[in-house]
Amino acid sequence: MPVISIRIDDRLKKKMDELSYINWSEVIRRKIEEVIEEEERKRKKERKDYRRISLASVRSYEFFLNYGGKNSEEVIREWREKNWQS
Repeated sequence: MPVISIRIDDRLKKKMDELSYINWSEVIRRKIEEVIEEEERKRKKERKDYRRISLASVRSYEFFLNYGGKNSEEVIREWREKNWQS
């Protein structure tokens, strides 16, 4: 198993010594694992799903063509006006 070293100030070292029954190596290992897992979750969320983006783009264009070149705002406005007149 590789060994790493860290530097801490004297005040922190003194407090750790007062709690000598704690396995500080294990505490640090766990914390490092937590940080790595959190960063991996963030990366996974940040990855773009290009397949879904592409599909949304195609659907948007199909919508545009199906409604005579009008954007969604114009179509919704027309629907609302029709419903109010009924």
